[in-house]
Amino acid sequence: MESLLEIQRRCHEERERLQKIMTDEFMDKKLSEKDKIFSENRIKIYLNQYVDTSSRLADLYEDKEGERKAEISALSGPNEFTEFYSRLKSIKEFHKKHPDEISIPLSTEFEQMAKTYQQADALSLLVEFTDEEGFGKYLDLHESYDKYINLKSVEKIDYITYLMIFDHLYDIQKDRKNAEYKKYVDFLFDYLYGFITRIKPLLDINKNLDQVRGDFEKQWNAGSFLGWPKETESALANVGAALDLSAFTSWEELASLGLDRLKSALMALGLKCGGTLEERAQRLFSTKGMKQIDTTLLSKKSALGKNASRMSKEQERQKEIALVEAQIYHLSEYLKDQRSATKENVQRKQARGDGERNDSDNEASDSESEEEEDDADGVPYNPKNLPLGWDGKPIPYWLYKLHGLNINYNCEICGNFTYKGPKAFQRHFSEWRHAHGMRCLGIPNTAHFANVTQIEDAIQLWEKIKQQKNQERWVPEQNEEFEDSLGNVVTKKTYEDLKRQGLL
Repeated sequence: MESLLEIQRRCHEERERLQKIMTDEFMDKKLSEKDKIFSENRIKIYLNQYVDTSSRLADLYEDKEGERKAEISALSGPNEFTEFYSRLKSIKEFHKKHPDEISIPLSTEFEQMAKTYQQADALSLLVEFTDEEGFGKYLDLHESYDKYINLKSVEKIDYITYLMIFDHLYDIQKDRKNAEYKKYVDFLFDYLYGFITRIKPLLDINKNLDQVRGDFEKQWNAGSFLGWPKETESALANVGAALDLSAFTSWEELASLGLDRLKSALMALGLKCGGTLEERAQRLFSTKGMKQIDTTLLSKKSALGKNASRMSKEQERQKEIALVEAQIYHLSEYLKDQRSATKENVQRKQARGDGERNDSDNEASDSESEEEEDDADGVPYNPKNLPLGWDGKPIPYWLYKLHGLNINYNCEICGNFTYKGPKAFQRHFSEWRHAHGMRCLGIPNTAHFANVTQIEDAIQLWEKIKQQKNQERWVPEQNEEFEDSLGNVVTKKTYEDLKRQGLL
């Protein structure tokens, strides 16, 4: 029913509405990392639809078959009214056959599409994460870790160590990178590539990988790629090194070179390289000055061709593995934050007990279900009434238990004020509240009253301290000493009595 011009108009309108819906999506404030990821995935869908519509519109303007030109000619020709009434008649006939057909405006279609993608049920259609990944916050490398520790060429390490060194592929020896290793790096690359495309759907990762491949080719040809040194001596040992026979006048001089050097020279010519030292020297010297070597001296299969073919295949295999490694190095650069967050998350889980882990998991599931409502209200979800951290969010439950914040201490001197945790309890003895309570009781706030929280205990201790101080107070009659003429030391009272009696 639609003409080409109407299809073009619809494509232009669709492009404009897609631009508007993408702009609105960008302008909408995202309160959590999960919302940002789903928003970018929605924008990616709109962007792909925009590209498809633009490609279709370009094909219509290109008009390879000339249909658009013919339609314009029919509308602008001498019989334009005939064309108009012909199209009007076809429209009426269509509505007679389909009387209940309702035309849905493009604006309504886009509103319904936006509402569909905004719904929670549709989020799983955009992107999926495992429970371990936490909607893109953490890496889930357990499967690749299992493949890694099953490699025969690597040292067995724990999962946390693996998180820090999974991209240190250059530490593995070159000769140990076999077929199983190739499967491992392919699996690791596929996971990292898929994870980045899920958390950063708008990133043109393929363009970056193309640049990585170009840089890899230069490094590989120069022999400077990390972990793959250029072969020199090993290549000569496998293929062989040719020897200039013009400098030798007899096979005895060749024999002085040794078995290994003669074998290398024979391999370079494709000759049989077995036998004793004399046989090898005679066989090699017999080829001096010969334009064509006797076929009886050649090996059953030319060693040069055999080894060269084998080396070529081996180099291609090594190059293929090294290319995957180069791409893994590049992808791991994008995941620095997720890697450190994953390490902290794993260590936090390992530090919890079974009960704490279950409580934390239940709390995490509850917080996920209430996240959208909490973000809208601006109030963090805190069912356990945990203290807030520096970011305004409740601290982790394991940290709450670690610092003993679940233990309450009551102080009667402070007016029955409750302190949470031993640290806050010990600190409050030097704060204003406790000092004010002690002043009201007429008791000095000294170190003698540390850990005393009851008023009665503080009063009794103060009375005991006053008694001790009275006993230790200086009394001149009892503590002042005098010395008589004979050198005897007596108290002041005794001295005065003796003096009055004239006994001194």
